[in-house]
Amino acid sequence: MTDLAGRLGPDQVKLGVCCTLWWNDDFPTIDAGISFGQAVSEMALAGFQGCSIGHKYPAEAAELKAALDLRGLQVSEPWTSTYFTISRMRRKTIASFQETLAHLQALGGTELVVAEFGASSHLLPVDVFANRPVFTDAQWDALTSGLGELGKIAQSAGMKLSYHHHMGTGVQTRADIDRLLASTDPATVHLLLDTGHLAFAGDDPLDLARAHADRIGHVHMKDIRPEVVDRVRHDGLSFQEAVELGAFTVPGDGAIDFRPILGVLADAGYRGWLVVEAEQDPKKAVPLEYAKKARAYLRDVLGW
Repeated sequence: MTDLAGRLGPDQVKLGVCCTLWWNDDFPTIDAGISFGQAVSEMALAGFQGCSIGHKYPAEAAELKAALDLRGLQVSEPWTSTYFTISRMRRKTIASFQETLAHLQALGGTELVVAEFGASSHLLPVDVFANRPVFTDAQWDALTSGLGELGKIAQSAGMKLSYHHHMGTGVQTRADIDRLLASTDPATVHLLLDTGHLAFAGDDPLDLARAHADRIGHVHMKDIRPEVVDRVRHDGLSFQEAVELGAFTVPGDGAIDFRPILGVLADAGYRGWLVVEAEQDPKKAVPLEYAKKARAYLRDVLGW
């Protein structure tokens, strides 16, 4: 047992896993042909309580809920991309968010995740560092006001909105995150701490957790392989190339020590999801093997 067991136990947090271990939603060619049914069965077999939603999942909420209920799984979060920083996309962004919210309500979930993808470089075959957008003051204003509106919509539905900082986007670095949090309402806009994306960007996820523990509403536990990240930066590689080369892996298999990060969350009274994520090529990294590896690591760290 660890000192975290009583403070981040099953009464405080739920353990989820992202379907990006089994396939990639951004890059459909990163796929080993694993079906939805196999993926969610392996999630349950590995010992997780919930999962994100991916493109292979049934579109109908009733069908999806039945499949997840059968395996004892809940939805940890759906994803909605926002486009507040580019022209004539505010109305469509809000409409898309509302559709996602309605779908989540039908599934019995309560957590919503968003990330601003206006002018993002992460889907393009270009240097992910050199070509990520740098927002103007006007774009920052559009983003933060838009997030404020989404946060109020979520809150009025009894749900929680968390913002996901992401490689290749205008909210990639610690400085970007600081600005976003300073310009949004803590009551309606929370932070999704993604340890892997922040470490990839060159910042320290532990320092971020210490500085903004009270704003963290959701956690993606993703590890990195520093030698691959260094190559991506040095050679000017794309985000897809980074994923294919194995820049990311699961907790316990990379360079990040999650114990102090989880300790900070425990000290702050964190309640919510801890979601394992690793965007890997399933042809190279057997998903069930890595899901079980991550669960074993969390069992060692959390004591359960």
